Parts: sequence; structure tokens; C-alpha cells
Amino acid sequence: MAFELDVEKTVPVSDDRPVTSSGEVSLTEGEDAASPYDYEFQPPDGGLVAWSQVFAGALVNMMAWGYPSAFGVYQLYYRDTLKIPEAQVSWIGSLQVFLAFVTCTLSGRLADAGYIKSTIGAGSCLVVLGTFMTSIAPGYWQILLAQGLCTGLGLGIMFMPPLTVINSYFREQRSYALAISAMGTGLGSVVFPSTIQYLIPRVGFPWAVRCAGFIAIFISVVAITILRPQLKPRKSGPLIEWDAFREGPYFLYTLAAFLFFLALYFGLFYINAYARNIIHFSTTDSVQLLLITNGMSVPIRPFVGFVADRWIGPINTYIIATLILGVMVFLWIGVDSRTGMYVFAVFFGLANGAAQGVFGGSLASLTKDPRKMGTRFGMVCTIVGCATLAGPPTAGAIIDRSGGRYIWAQVWAGLVICLASLTFAAARLSATGLRWKIKI
Repeated sequence: MAFELDVEKTVPVSDDRPVTSSGEVSLTEGEDAASPYDYEFQPPDGGLVAWSQVFAGALVNMMAWGYPSAFGVYQLYYRDTLKIPEAQVSWIGSLQVFLAFVTCTLSGRLADAGYIKSTIGAGSCLVVLGTFMTSIAPGYWQILLAQGLCTGLGLGIMFMPPLTVINSYFREQRSYALAISAMGTGLGSVVFPSTIQYLIPRVGFPWAVRCAGFIAIFISVVAITILRPQLKPRKSGPLIEWDAFREGPYFLYTLAAFLFFLALYFGLFYINAYARNIIHFSTTDSVQLLLITNGMSVPIRPFVGFVADRWIGPINTYIIATLILGVMVFLWIGVDSRTGMYVFAVFFGLANGAAQGVFGGSLASLTKDPRKMGTRFGMVCTIVGCATLAGPPTAGAIIDRSGGRYIWAQVWAGLVICLASLTFAAARLSATGLRWKIKI
């Protein structure tokens, strides 16, 4: 039994019935508002075209979230060459991730309005421009503007359109499809860091970064070519749907997502620094840990998406996955050997991929009208962006004030992620009440 939220009794259709002030057709007495699909179209839930949209979404995710995952490599390089504190270097990556999230409200609304390919094209141009400017940036502030500001804006602008397209092609297999597209994040977080890490000794930092830019160009062109939107554009409507925050489940979900992403990037940004500074890995070996972590997140994403659709439900799966990730951060405290670091990297990557793999599907289960998916998801991402801006520098400041020890940063991150899991559980209770067997 799938739980659905109460919504206004209007539904987007094309007929001669009266319309509301928002441009949607009013339901007559006795009509069911359970599914907007019933009146406009039935998503195919499979087929070549539908799965090709998932592939295109995976390509965009390779850039949108795989690229920021490479910052662990940049962080070591900048710290060694610029000779500045960890917390200050973290601001570059944090600004990039912050802008990637915060612009999602705008790009989500543009996607709902039908500007799919043009929005991805604009975002791709900014990503490529920022990447090539990073390759020639002479100092900290220039890197902050190029990699943090320009690239971050581009990543956020291009992320939302494929999500709305995939959501319109699937219903029963929605979480599974979104989780498969999220595999692109894991693939990108292996491709981009390894490109930078292994080309720097051969061609130097500038050309290593430019090679990453050429990869971004190729990915963007292929994704834009494949995408085929099918929903009718929702031209009218506000940029921000403020009434959504009056819904208890949506408000609590947003709060939980804020807490989750506040601590999420601590592990991704600092696992290689921890290995080098505490366990005494070489720079190359420490980057390999980051690649292992990112690589292990790839196979787990479709698995948790399948489990969410088939048995548990996306929000239930998200609660469990975030709790496991929080526990993994606490277990990190006890790692004190090279073997332990490799084992931890494997299981941390699995836990991280599982948690992120159902992020889109869990919110989609609370969004009844697929034409509002971009707007609602974008609003969450914008708020989450504030968390990603503050999280890594906070962890860096804790490490610096602890004399280079990581234990208190690990305790902080573990507590915050576990609190996020409890808040996701509160969102579920707000939606379903004390009915534990409901699949949602």
C-alpha cells in the first residue's frame, strides 16, 4: 500500500472543464485526485526511450555531482601548493557544492516550464568555462571564482532538468530509475578525480584540468542529444511554492535533508586527508581511497532503488540508509591502520551510495503532480545548499582547532547524520501516522 498526501483537488488535463486560477482543471464531485497521470498520460514505465532518458540523466549526474566529488584531489593539491589551512581550502569545494544546490530552485522551475535542453546547455557552458579558467588561475581567489563560483553555478543549473524528465517516464519503477541515473554520480566521482590525479604527474595541473573540461564537453553533448521531454510545460506558476512548507512531511523532509547534507561531504572531502595525515598514506595511495569510496557507491544505488520500489518504499529506505551512514562515520574513529582504511573505504562507499541513491525517489514519493517535481525538488536542494556551504569548513575548523586530530569532527558528523535519520523518520510519521507497515 503506497501512502499519498492530500493535495488540492485539481489536476492538469486538457479538456473543456472549468479551470482554477492556477490554470488547472477543476474536478467534479466524485472524481479522484489520486493521480494526475490518470487524466493526462500514463508513463511508459519502461521501453527504449524511457531507459535512454535514465542514461542521459546518468551522464548529467556524472558532471553535476561526480565533478564536485573530485574536490578531495584538488584539496590536497591546493593545500600543498598554496600552503593555506584546510578550512580555507574547503571553502572552494563548499562554495561549488552550495551553488550547485542553491540554483536548483531556478533550474527546477525552468525545467517545469519546458526549458530542458537550453537549461542543460547553459549550465554545461558555465561548467566548462569555470574548468578552463581554473586551469589558468594563479592564486586562491581566482580559483575560488572559477572553480567555486562559475563551475558551481553551472552544475546546479544543469542538474534538475533530467530529473524531471526521468520522473515523467516512470511511475511503478520511479525510485529504481532515479537510482540508476544516480549511478552517474559514482561514475563521475571516479572518472574526474582519477583524471586529475593521474594526469598531473604526466602533463601538469593545468592540462589535467583541461582534460577534465574536454570530458565534460563530451558528456554534455551526448546528454542533450538523448533527452526527450514528454510532459506539457507548466509555464505559469511561482518560482517557489511556499505552500509546500505548510505540509508537515515536506517541511520535516527538508529539515532532515539539511542536516544530512550538512555532514555528508565531510567524509568525501577528508577521507584522503585523514589517510595521509593520520595513517601516513602517500598522496597517490590516499587518493586511491577516495576512488574506492566513490566507486563502491556505483553498484549499490540501483540495488537500493529496486528494494525501495519492490518492498520497503523510498522514504523507509532513506531512513535506514542514513542511519547506517551515520554509524559508519562513528566506526571511522576506530580506524588506525592501512588495512582498516581500505576496509572502511569500501563500506563507507556502499553506505554513502545507498543513502544518496534514494534521495530523489524519496522526495518524488511526496510529490503528486509530476509537473511540480522540478520546483519542489529544487526548493529542497536550495536549502540543502546552505548546509553544504557550512559543513566542510565547519569540519575543517574543528580539525584545525583540535590540533589536526579528526575525532571530534567525526563525532560531529556522525551525530548530525543520525539526527537527520531521526528527522526523516519524523517526516514519515507525519505522513502516515503510527502505521509502520505502510510502504512509502
